[in-house]
Amino acid sequence: MSNLRLINETIVDSSVITVDVTDVFTSDFDIYKIVFNDISKSDTTARNVDMRYINSAGSIISANYDYARLLIPAYTSFVESRATNQTLLAGIFSSVDGTTGFASNGVVYVFNPTNTSSYTFNLQQSTQSGSGGYYAEKQIGVLKQTNEITGFRAIVTSNETINSANIRTYGLRVDS
Repeated sequence: MSNLRLINETIVDSSVITVDVTDVFTSDFDIYKIVFNDISKSDTTARNVDMRYINSAGSIISANYDYARLLIPAYTSFVESRATNQTLLAGIFSSVDGTTGFASNGVVYVFNPTNTSSYTFNLQQSTQSGSGGYYAEKQIGVLKQTNEITGFRAIVTSNETINSANIRTYGLRVDS
């Protein structure tokens, strides 16, 4: 049996460059579920809404990320990508273009963020819309550091802003 406990809800309703969700990962849980809805950006250029972790000292971690992504468009062939030793987890919240009315929705699971004997892993799946149509995405990733991770940052690494978002973070308790 498992239980979800809402830890934080962050709502963005005006343009911001980054969204920091801090002090949500604790030793109370080993698994966290981040649910994101209606993430939209400021312009019509296709750019990612990426993620970086925040450590217990409040520093944004910008090194040692590995990930693999599968983009599954409804209108063309699947696209696989993978990268190692990156500065962030690319497109984990969105790869949508900024066309009016298009947004991203999905879920990210984060494993062992506060365990300093283990790397922090994540699984993601989302649905998104863009000017070409609808598509899904799946991603796996890892932060190859053993820092105590207590939060995360959503960021667009360009001169854009995040116009709207609803990000809820849950702790997932697994009973034996």
